[in-house]
Amino acid sequence: MTEGTAVEAVDTRPTKITYVAEATAHGGRDGFVTSQDGQIELKVAMPPALGGDGNGTNPEQLFAAGYSSCFHNALILVGNRAGFDLTGSTVAAKVGIGPNRHKGYGLAVALSVSLPVLDRAVAEKLVDAAHQVCPYSNATRGNIDVTILLG
Repeated sequence: MTEGTAVEAVDTRPTKITYVAEATAHGGRDGFVTSQDGQIELKVAMPPALGGDGNGTNPEQLFAAGYSSCFHNALILVGNRAGFDLTGSTVAAKVGIGPNRHKGYGLAVALSVSLPVLDRAVAEKLVDAAHQVCPYSNATRGNIDVTILLG
């Protein structure tokens, strides 16, 4: 993109809600989380890097799990639409947290995508397409740094 070129914002909001997930936190980062349907009952704890004992999961791990599985599903979807079998593919997510310039905290994400049976050019096109389809990518675009590494 050249300097001074305007980019039209793309509206990625849903036109219809087809599913709603519900979870409740009890005790913040040192407590537990539950889902309304009973599928999730997890102890949460501050990781040692943030001064906690690490004796539980944390929001960053949960976000990494959600983003990686959602992005992988988007990748499989666009791959199947294009006629490719993505058997053996994986997506791993790293979610970092740290202070921002406004006395708050921010996140950064690195997604590592493995498409072992595809050539690099095809893999790059599918990853780019998945990044446009994935709801997590759409929700985070412009809000946090998301780096996608194709290995």
